[in-house]
Amino acid sequence: MQPASEKAWLMSGRMALILAGFLGGSAVLLDAFGAHALRKAWAALSEGPQRMEWWEVANRYHFIHALALALVGMLISKSENALFPLSLSAWCFVLGIAFFSGSLYAMALSGARAFGAITPIGGLLFAIGWFGMAWAGLQEKW
Repeated sequence: MQPASEKAWLMSGRMALILAGFLGGSAVLLDAFGAHALRKAWAALSEGPQRMEWWEVANRYHFIHALALALVGMLISKSENALFPLSLSAWCFVLGIAFFSGSLYAMALSGARAFGAITPIGGLLFAIGWFGMAWAGLQEKW
């Protein structure tokens, strides 16, 4: 049995679902903001189409990984043997949204391409999250 300090970072199914709900809801709101306010505001800018593309990519990955986090939350609630890889997946999806989508949102809003240096970190976190789900599948006897 692991000491409590070693389990402190493990995510519960409940926490994953709560985070998924907030992240999914924020993805919907940010999509609406982009479609209605930003599209009009950026229409006159020469880099407006590029900014809109960044926004849409950020939002797509934000939404997909909020849904993936919800799935992981449900799996955590049912898991007996795969809490470590599922928790790893959950945290990677949360941090991936922050780094990948967050950097693209910041780049779109500011026009500062320097934020793009952070984006691949988020992409790597997303990939680790998906591989964590595969690892959980190998560990768990569903």
